[in-house]
Amino acid sequence: MLAAVLKPSGSLISQTDSGALALDSVLRNKTDLLLVHNLGLPDMNGLDVIRRIRLSGSTIPIIVMSRRTDESGTVMAAFDLGADTCITKPFGVEELLARIRALQRYRPQPDAPQVVAEADELRINLNRRSVTVRGIEVKLSPREYDLLHLLIKHAGEVLTHDFILRNVWGSGNDPGTDLQYLRIYVRSIRNKIELVPQQPRILLTVQGIGYSLFLRKRTTSWRM
Repeated sequence: MLAAVLKPSGSLISQTDSGALALDSVLRNKTDLLLVHNLGLPDMNGLDVIRRIRLSGSTIPIIVMSRRTDESGTVMAAFDLGADTCITKPFGVEELLARIRALQRYRPQPDAPQVVAEADELRINLNRRSVTVRGIEVKLSPREYDLLHLLIKHAGEVLTHDFILRNVWGSGNDPGTDLQYLRIYVRSIRNKIELVPQQPRILLTVQGIGYSLFLRKRTTSWRM
């Protein structure tokens, strides 16, 4: 069904019920997106597939599909291992396509000009998707990068919860759950980039509305 939905958009679809074959395909071929339809694969746990892909250094967007009856802990484990977003079954075709577009929108282009943003001791190179605090590199998950990227793009503006969810997560059918995921990600990012996470100076909360990012400087330079 998913293959039939995606093929009209011009996508070349490869599908398997084997975690090992999926892992091999992603690591050997130029793959643009991975849809994990079921974490309980016959030969390998889907969480292990995600973990191995991220350990390889791949930043391929990963969408996990789950049922409403799935334990939230399993979904959060997928996020912690590097999954970018979760879509709850049943879902509409447009929701799936919106999430795919949102994930692909922020993929770095190798020949693009270097964009560097700074705030306090934080320095972010958006092209390399690298973050340093006091000169020490900080590891962010692919979804954390995408969220931070959106906030930097609109630095100084107040972004509503709905705007962030639509542009980073895609349109969801369970806004309450998605909002909870957003709060978890904001807390995780603060723990990594703020000198005092409990008293944020960079990623600010606008109570009841959304979030805003404070930047001291943003520069763009061409790669030599």
